[in-house]
Amino acid sequence: MPWTQNYAALGNSIPLTALAVSLPIFYLFWALAIKRMKGHIAGVTTLLFTIIDVMIVYKMPFELAISSSILGILNGIFPIAWIIVAAVFLYNLTVEAGQFDIIKSSIASLSDDRRLQALLIAFSFGAFLEGVAGFGTPVAITASILIGLGFEPLYAAGICLVANTAPVAFGAIGAPIVAAAAASGVPADTIAAAIGRQLPFLSVFVPLYLVVIMAGWKNVKEVLPGIICSGVTFAIAQWWSSNYLGAMLPDVIASIFSLLCTAILLKVWKPKNIWRFPHEHGQKVEQYKKYSGGQILKAWSPFIVLTVLVGLWGTNSFKGYVTSQLKWFVNIPHWPGLDGLVYKAAPIVAKPTLYAASYKWDFFLFTGTVILISSIISMFILRISPARVGKVAGTTLKSLIYPCITIGSVLGFAYIANYSGLSYTLGLFFSLTGKAFPFFAPVLGWLGVFLTGSDTSANALFGQLQNVTATQLHLNPVLTVAANSSGGVVGKMISPQSIAVAAAATGLIGRESDLFRFTIKHSLIMLLIICCITLIQAYLVPGMIPVLMH
Repeated sequence: MPWTQNYAALGNSIPLTALAVSLPIFYLFWALAIKRMKGHIAGVTTLLFTIIDVMIVYKMPFELAISSSILGILNGIFPIAWIIVAAVFLYNLTVEAGQFDIIKSSIASLSDDRRLQALLIAFSFGAFLEGVAGFGTPVAITASILIGLGFEPLYAAGICLVANTAPVAFGAIGAPIVAAAAASGVPADTIAAAIGRQLPFLSVFVPLYLVVIMAGWKNVKEVLPGIICSGVTFAIAQWWSSNYLGAMLPDVIASIFSLLCTAILLKVWKPKNIWRFPHEHGQKVEQYKKYSGGQILKAWSPFIVLTVLVGLWGTNSFKGYVTSQLKWFVNIPHWPGLDGLVYKAAPIVAKPTLYAASYKWDFFLFTGTVILISSIISMFILRISPARVGKVAGTTLKSLIYPCITIGSVLGFAYIANYSGLSYTLGLFFSLTGKAFPFFAPVLGWLGVFLTGSDTSANALFGQLQNVTATQLHLNPVLTVAANSSGGVVGKMISPQSIAVAAAATGLIGRESDLFRFTIKHSLIMLLIICCITLIQAYLVPGMIPVLMH
């Protein structure tokens, strides 16, 4: 028998219902930040708590709660966890082949300074990986590189999580903006242009903030030219490409421009002192061996191959070919026990609307598969024997069992939050803020990314709600839809999914709570910045944001 979502299930009150269904979220924060529970335990217990909570509050049938959770867990494993396994495998192959020393040397030859290495790798190169792949790839790879350069694991993971903010809205060839457009009805290019007038302010700030986190304010001045070059060039290119080229390429263009400009600057300018972490004091600065251009190209070849293939995979023509010719997929158009059994209700939709549920295991289109193919090609380029590859694969899988459990449980939570109506109750609660809504619109996106681990999912979740609420309040809906994505980018660093990726890539499995404690304050600071920007654009400079043409 079909079941209809009820967003004010307790006493016909949105605030009371929102408080009740927020309990699992408060529990997850407590488990990670205070109890310092291991990520997979926190994730699994939160999922179980949520199942019980929605059954009590919403009277959601047990079979619907279980079915939606299983669908979420499956989506957590494929494609999300699959990306992480493949990315770490590619990195481990590079290490096994002895090529990572050459990669380290090529980076360190630009600068031995840890502050500048973080700007080059965590910020610029990470933004490039976010643009071409997204979904955990940039944090997994850049954190691994920083570890190889000598960064402490916790700092490597934390810095990469904080750096992976400004690029997220345009990640995975514009996937979050495409999702926002589909959910809200606002054209993707219009949303891209609006975000391109919000996030560049954050893009200028992030490199400075990274150095402050690492070295403190007193060590900022020495590398100010590098900070300005890295952030300003990224911001300018991000603004230009998002306003004149659309949603797909801002990250790719901005990251390459920032990386090249910073590298050129470092050829003619060096900081007065080489900064290292306190634990490195007294250690001799490592002298990196000089390598030929051919050797450097070979060492970087796995990531070059990955970049080319991901770019190819992102094209519509290739996707069309795979869909029509390489039909190696499992398609479940009607997910059992869920599809056709849940209805969304007003005010989320005008009239009761069926909430479809399906799953497609499309192996060749998964980003993880692209990375795996890159790994196979790299195996031949780097001349690694099948026996060594098998050993690396086994070690990689063994090390990632717990992170995969964490990711599966978090996505299970996200799906039950959607199908129960939990996410919509929270969205409606924020809409009660009235004229202050522009300030809280980014908070909704931030919360959505925390819940789902994805700016794409958060935009799909709340895009239409942002549109409808702004229209009812006589605000520009383009502003609030864009703010959902802009706010979401700073929620990425505290998402349990992202933290699991970072922990897996840096050998911090079991210390996810430490990472959460590292990033939460930075996430809240940056969220406040985005909220203030949105409020200013709503009432002081509304002309900054494009409007819909009717």
